Amino acid sequence: MKPSPVSLTRPPLALAVASFVSAFDRFAVSPMLVLIAADLGVSLSASVAAASGYYLAYGLTQPLWGVLSDRFGRVRVMRFALYGAALAGAVSALMPVLAALVVARVVTGACFGAVIPTGLTYVGDTVRPAVRQRALTDLMAATALGTALATGLGGVLAGLVDWRVAFTVPAACALVCALTLRTLPEPPRHEGAGHGVARYLGLVLGHRWALLVFALAFTEGAIMLGTMPFLATALQHDGLAAAVAGLAITAYGLGLWAFSRLVKLLSGRWPAPLLMLVGGSLLCAGFALVTVHVSVPAVAVTALLLGGGYSFLHSSLQTWATSVVPEARGTTIAFFACALFTGSAIASWAAGPLAEHGRYGLLFGIAAVAAVPLTAVAVVTRHRYGVRPG
Repeated sequence: MKPSPVSLTRPPLALAVASFVSAFDRFAVSPMLVLIAADLGVSLSASVAAASGYYLAYGLTQPLWGVLSDRFGRVRVMRFALYGAALAGAVSALMPVLAALVVARVVTGACFGAVIPTGLTYVGDTVRPAVRQRALTDLMAATALGTALATGLGGVLAGLVDWRVAFTVPAACALVCALTLRTLPEPPRHEGAGHGVARYLGLVLGHRWALLVFALAFTEGAIMLGTMPFLATALQHDGLAAAVAGLAITAYGLGLWAFSRLVKLLSGRWPAPLLMLVGGSLLCAGFALVTVHVSVPAVAVTALLLGGGYSFLHSSLQTWATSVVPEARGTTIAFFACALFTGSAIASWAAGPLAEHGRYGLLFGIAAVAAVPLTAVAVVTRHRYGVRPG
């Protein structure tokens, strides 16, 4: 029986909660890297593999999840992935050595990687283009709350209890989400769905605007997600406790949540290029601040600015991605997320040696400078793309 059309104006609660849990798991590791290194007897640059491996798996599996969701349905794929994330997350908490921990985190990242991109695709399927960015910012707000709690509570749990607990909590929540999502209606697939992997890949990879959006996402991921985890380690490098460092970067999640509310109000009034300009400017200003000086107040303000920058810039890129190839939307969003998190994984791996030697000023300075051409290209190309149906 063919599913009935679904027409929404905001993401379903079950979808928002699943996105919240996925974000919590992804960001909880940032304030724990120093503690993991000390507990397992490895260097900080080695422990970064637990984060970069997660991000890399999160990104590289996106095309697979996208094709699967286009063929078999959004909800079915999310539920399957959440069951896998629950199991792999629980295993992560039991690993006694770094190599085993990295493998477990890679599997966890691969599974959690299906949730938010497929959720974005679900919104693209069920919300009309005129109000889609508002709905996407609602989903981003849920992600922001997960991020805020992860960076704050993750550091507290790791510092006051044990870093393994911060892996156990999202694993248990993932299991609950997998069970809850069974009530979510499945949107009908686009005409022609099920015609094979090659068709979807050809549609997406042969589209020049889609390739451009992927390139922008890769660069944004490298600058933003690849560098931000080192805000906590920069504070810990000077002897600050993991719990305090985690609380300092909680401002990122709070800024993401607050600014996403503002983006929702402005998205129908401001053109997308202007939203991108504001977002890129906030990213540049945030990283420039900690280039000059690293302290708890400076990191907190930077985290707040990065949350704002991500709200404006990333939600605009996400909305763009949902419209470029609507007949293969799941695959498009999957490649978008793949580019984003592959960029973050490569950047975090490359930045590891700089963090190991305490060269945080150079690390954050590179991010601040790189944000300028990213913003310029995004603004100009989005203006040329114009407004098209999605």
